[in-house]
Amino acid sequence: MGRGGLMAAQQGAPLVEQDLSKRAIWAIFGGLMLAMLLAALDQTIVATALPTIVRDLGGAEHLSWVVTAYMLASTVTTPLWGKLGDLYGRKILFITCIVIFLVGSALAGTSQTMGQLIAWRAVQGVGGGGLMVLAQAIIGDVVPPRDRGRYQGAFGAVFGLSSVAGPLLGGFFVDHLSWRWVFYVNLPIGALALVVVAAVLPVTKARTSPKIDVWGITLLATVATCIVLVTSLGGTSWDWGSVQVIGLSLLAVVAVVAFGFVEARVPEPVMPLRLFTNKVFSTTAVVGFVVGFAMFGSITYLPLYLQQVQGATPTGSGLQMIPMMVGLLITSIASGQIISRTGRYKVFPILGSAIFTVGLYLLSLMGRETTSVQSGLAMFVLGAGLGMVMQVLVLAVQNAVEYRDLGVGTSGATFFRTIGSCVGVAVFGTVFNANLTSNLAAAPPTGAVGECSGPALSATSAALASCSPDVQNWFLDGYSDAIHTIFLYAVPVGALAFVLAWLIPEVTLRTAASRPEQGEVFALPSSRTSFEELRLLLWREVGRQDPLRAYAILTRDLDIGLTPGQCWMLARVTAEGSRTIDAMTSRSGVERERVVAAAEALRDRDLVTIDTGTVRPTDAGHAVADQVREHERVELRRVIDQWSGGDEPALDQLVDQLTCRLWREDPTPAGLQV
Repeated sequence: MGRGGLMAAQQGAPLVEQDLSKRAIWAIFGGLMLAMLLAALDQTIVATALPTIVRDLGGAEHLSWVVTAYMLASTVTTPLWGKLGDLYGRKILFITCIVIFLVGSALAGTSQTMGQLIAWRAVQGVGGGGLMVLAQAIIGDVVPPRDRGRYQGAFGAVFGLSSVAGPLLGGFFVDHLSWRWVFYVNLPIGALALVVVAAVLPVTKARTSPKIDVWGITLLATVATCIVLVTSLGGTSWDWGSVQVIGLSLLAVVAVVAFGFVEARVPEPVMPLRLFTNKVFSTTAVVGFVVGFAMFGSITYLPLYLQQVQGATPTGSGLQMIPMMVGLLITSIASGQIISRTGRYKVFPILGSAIFTVGLYLLSLMGRETTSVQSGLAMFVLGAGLGMVMQVLVLAVQNAVEYRDLGVGTSGATFFRTIGSCVGVAVFGTVFNANLTSNLAAAPPTGAVGECSGPALSATSAALASCSPDVQNWFLDGYSDAIHTIFLYAVPVGALAFVLAWLIPEVTLRTAASRPEQGEVFALPSSRTSFEELRLLLWREVGRQDPLRAYAILTRDLDIGLTPGQCWMLARVTAEGSRTIDAMTSRSGVERERVVAAAEALRDRDLVTIDTGTVRPTDAGHAVADQVREHERVELRRVIDQWSGGDEPALDQLVDQLTCRLWREDPTPAGLQV
């Protein structure tokens, strides 16, 4: 990490000019959540509106770019926004991102052609990428380290909620208002977020300037854009042997070579080349690419099948996609719990990739006669498989890389999954367009002329209802077959993920990396430094532990003859100099008699004195407390040392902060015993 990040980390405090009340923090958090929700929703809300958008604007051959433009712009600008936030302060940049996002939303809603809509979606993506990464960074500025885990977890929950609610909301707006409201709805909510953030978010303290890998970011964006352009337009708008395809392919190769040259020489590379020598990172990057490919390809094209082939309304198609998200959430939560208990994770990418490959095959069997129950079951299977894989990939990387690469390794794992999503949507679109064109060119019925011709219906099916039954059946059969081919071609891609998953080495889980978060399931972007990533992991781990259990472990390891409850009380009185029995009773929620008994037990061992209800530590009490504190520091340092290279001076400060959690905060020891 750069000197600026290290200095800030060493301070170990929120980077704001004044202390904030809980009310102010909640107000800031509310504004951030609104902005995060908008950015996350825009990844999925458009899916169920796409068939209607195509009927209105035409340009079905470019449909995939409505999704891809947003995701690609968001992905490639994320690391830049994170660095600029360190350099210029996050408040002004966050406000800028909200404005960019709202301008893109307003213009997208007024689009008259598919080309205009794609362009404004890219503008939205530029703002959306900044909203997601800066919101997480701002929480780090205004919230103490011990509380950051639950706020970051809330952001992950927003990502999960948006994946379920996005298709539903998109369908609702199309059915009851207009597809344009998919974008207009952002304006009032975004304006509210803008007012809240501008009013209550304090200006962050200046940091020393970070080194921004501008060339690395630019070249990475160039490679990603070239790949998506070639896979989406090659074979449809451009011939595979065309100047455009060959030129973009050569540009991508040159950019890859240049990227390697640059990253080997800059002081703070956006993606260090040494990451690719780590077998865990390189393997999970490929698996993540394939998983993202399958997930967003499915989400984008399933509404087309449900609305065009099965005749579902936009809202109905959103409802019918819920089984996929339910399956994903169930297995992601269950696998996370099992991993935290067993410490073993390799089985989940293997099993999950096998299951989602089966799900892709089941989706490939869908046709005009498929029932909603059958399609729902196939989507549930697909989601269940994806849920087992997605969060484990980030966990595996965090567990395998050195400390210095913890931040870029985490963001790198998410980057490849998101780029896989962009390419998946593009490739699925190319396969769909090619097969639909081929199907509709074969033996058209007599009435397939004018607005009922194959080319006209491919561009927009708005006139389909006025065509003859023969034309309708011919079109729907061709459409259904094109959807079938998408998922059939995806099956070997899923099988590839299954094979690659066997190659992921299973490294013994480090303590703080053993609990994956829900935000990781949905590729929540991050630009945290290695220190910030490790700090979040450790605070998350410490925060999840039952405080009384922590005291039990400490007293057992040291064999100091104290019960957990007595250790808790000794922590209170030595940290603050004295505590009244009434205060400890009130804060602990334990009966007064038990608190008094614990105090008297400590007094009998000459560790405290009791004077008119006030408990004070003796010198012997301080000595025992120091012994316990030092043991806790040793244990925390042992956890940190599991990351090679985790020897920054700032980490010693982190150990002190974590140690203070037990000694400065009142837990609620429901099992307090004398």
